[in-house]
Amino acid sequence: QVQLAESGGGLVQAGGSLRVSCVASGGTFGNYVVGWWRQGRGKEREFVANIGRSGSTNYANSVKGRFTISRDNAKNTVYLQMNSLKPEDTAVYYCSTGPFSDIIYTRVSEYNYWGQGTQVTVSS
Repeated sequence: QVQLAESGGGLVQAGGSLRVSCVASGGTFGNYVVGWWRQGRGKEREFVANIGRSGSTNYANSVKGRFTISRDNAKNTVYLQMNSLKPEDTAVYYCSTGPFSDIIYTRVSEYNYWGQGTQVTVSS
């Protein structure tokens, strides 16, 4: 069974950058889509970005042009580079994967493996 672990969260000032990582163990997600979600306090979990097996990507409008998702299948790792961070980006960031390779899947219910999350806090 695949286990996912996020890392790299922290506190950063508005306008700054941060990179979070998601490492898979107990299996591989090289053939499948991997996504990033975030959940702010009191809010629902929302889609941020996902990446397909071949590297195709999909972004939420709120992060397009600021965030970049990438993957290194040899390291079983997916990254989310976050630039020009805003206070409204503050949230717990989760990675997830599911049994498909198409990036059209962007609903929480479609993904069945989740990490524990990493906190990203952007101060104003």
